[in-house]
Amino acid sequence: MASAESQGPEETIDVPSPGEAELPLEDGIVAKSALLQQARSARSAIEKHAPDRILTIGGDCLVDLAPIAYLNKRYGGDVGVLWIDAHPDIQTLKDTGHAHAQVLGMLLGEGDRDFVGEVDIPVRPSKVMYAGLDEWSANEQKVIDRLNLRHTSSRKLYGDSNAILKWIADEDIKQLAVHLDVDAILPGRFPPILFNKPGTDKTILSGVPRGRLEPEHVVRLLRDVSAACEIVGLAITEYISWDAIETRKLLIQLPRV
Repeated sequence: MASAESQGPEETIDVPSPGEAELPLEDGIVAKSALLQQARSARSAIEKHAPDRILTIGGDCLVDLAPIAYLNKRYGGDVGVLWIDAHPDIQTLKDTGHAHAQVLGMLLGEGDRDFVGEVDIPVRPSKVMYAGLDEWSANEQKVIDRLNLRHTSSRKLYGDSNAILKWIADEDIKQLAVHLDVDAILPGRFPPILFNKPGTDKTILSGVPRGRLEPEHVVRLLRDVSAACEIVGLAITEYISWDAIETRKLLIQLPRV
């Protein structure tokens, strides 16, 4: 995935391939030790440079744990968090063993104590806003209600960004961390999404909400919020380059020339 040339330091956090072995369930979380080590490696890499802004590319939603935790501490607990996602990522261990579906809860100070321990200053619920969130479970509804987490549907974002801009103004947000899970975008309009895995039909992950935003909605939203406050964090997650993966699978089968 290409991006503009960096004007600052770059770090890569290696993620070893698990191979064919089944990933262990630890304290109710799949591959907890490995994921926790990766989160701590990311934190160490960030703290080494002490940046004012962070761009994160690649991985599932859990990769945003260290960047947002750092930025919220860096800006005195006042960072706003715009969560652009088809899923709320506030599930508990009763709902799932996958940490990426719990990450926003961890940033809010709830969940597995080891992951929550990586968040020095929990994000304030009033500083969180969902964008493009259309569906969620009954258990997720309980968390949303209890924490009074605000959310805006994809339909409300089709024409303008007013709901998000009002939240920024109401909360007097000066610095903003944007979490962009590309599955917030309609699968038919953006190929590198899990739901578009080659060789599968439209029933893949049946029951899991699909995004409904158009790419231009996301671009406009980010431009609008960048004019209203300072974007200090941007994470682009769940991007899966199926074309590159399928090309590699083909090439390794060809005879050497």
